Amino acid sequence: MALHKGSAHSTEPSDPRRRLALNPFFGEADPTAGMESAPPRHKLPDGPLPPATAYGLVHDELMLDGNSRLNLATFVTTWMEPQAGVLMGECRDKNMIDKDEYPRTAELERRCVAMLADLWNAPDPATTVGCSTTGSSEACMLAAMALKRRWAAKNADRYPATARPNLVMGVNVQVCWDKFCTFWEVEPRLVPMEGDRFHLDPQAAADLCDENTIGVVGILGSTFDGSYEPIAELCAALDALQERTGLDIPVHVDGASGAMVAPFLDEDLVWDFRLPRVSSINTSGHKYGLVYPGVGWALWRSPAELPEELVFRVNYLGGDMPTFALNFSRPGAQVVAQYYTFLRLGREGYRAVQQASRDVATGLARKIEELGDFRLLTLGDQLPVFALTTKPEVTAYDVFDVSRRLRERGWLVPAYTFPANREDLSVLRIVCRNGFSSDLAELLLEDLRLLLPELRGQDHPLSAEHGPATSFHH
Repeated sequence: MALHKGSAHSTEPSDPRRRLALNPFFGEADPTAGMESAPPRHKLPDGPLPPATAYGLVHDELMLDGNSRLNLATFVTTWMEPQAGVLMGECRDKNMIDKDEYPRTAELERRCVAMLADLWNAPDPATTVGCSTTGSSEACMLAAMALKRRWAAKNADRYPATARPNLVMGVNVQVCWDKFCTFWEVEPRLVPMEGDRFHLDPQAAADLCDENTIGVVGILGSTFDGSYEPIAELCAALDALQERTGLDIPVHVDGASGAMVAPFLDEDLVWDFRLPRVSSINTSGHKYGLVYPGVGWALWRSPAELPEELVFRVNYLGGDMPTFALNFSRPGAQVVAQYYTFLRLGREGYRAVQQASRDVATGLARKIEELGDFRLLTLGDQLPVFALTTKPEVTAYDVFDVSRRLRERGWLVPAYTFPANREDLSVLRIVCRNGFSSDLAELLLEDLRLLLPELRGQDHPLSAEHGPATSFHH
């Protein structure tokens, strides 16, 4: 959650024109009632407003937000069926933590964990443990906490006095992993990008491991370019490391997006609990799990991978409630929506939805490449996501100019620079989600075609004068 400072204004403007912030028809009966002044914006008003008036004020201001359906920066679900919305509305007042008070909601959460354990090929789904979270960021932190605690138990004679734990991962990881390392005092060891490799190299990751490594993170679907990291090769490199040194390093798979894509579209890809070294997996229910934000899931291969001392058993509202989470109260609506979606789609339904998104991504990538100005870094054939940059001979504009001009037409397409070792590379990234149809893709392509003559006519990239207008969004 972003941190926001308070208002820079010590007092509200007294200009009588502020009353024009109110539409006269917001009055419930008399259109001119209460039109002397508008409510303050940076302190609580002295009295209440009619609900229609409050709604109108907030609704009008939110119109200045971008259209979420045209936001091709976010992985987060922006469309669900009306029936899912009804269910969520019926459950938004249920506190997910009150499992004794809402036992059926708790049962739906348990069923979702069991379904994911089966989907991810757990050796014994009946003994796999897991929980829902507010999103994959919380799920990643819970998994990393378990890795650290297991390492600490094995190194009780050295930690915390003489040993500092480290976590190995690619430089392309989502920012939540940086947060974990900062908050829980773990050294991040980052495998850099090299050349046209934009994610972790298995052998390079193994070379960074030592007796203080709590685990290695593999990403099934990098947010930078949509590519899968080679989880099986990573496990093989760590197997070889154990044979040479005796170091037994577990792997956590950050499957925020790919863990809800690969099981349906890449069934022969071995990345999950079929690999004995994979200790835990997380995913975002609110990404390719197809649920509105925010819900995530964290699963461990067996109870042995989740130290019991991390599980709190709370006597809450008369019941013994085991819980493993960074927060406490949260609505049950998203968990119910996840179960609805699992029930609604099944394996074949998910396969159809994810295949449609991948087809849109690969088709759009190919057509953009045919325009002649762009080079594809990825094709959208893993995650339904692809990254592209301008060709070397394109000197009149850059990806930041493209992003800025598309925004003028309502499209939110992020442009950003890659991290260390490839900071010379700036790209556009397009995320294709359920609801971004082939028709919308054609509209995006047409707008891009219309912009190109103007962009080609520039003397130089405008970002050289004003700086990049957009940045990387996970």
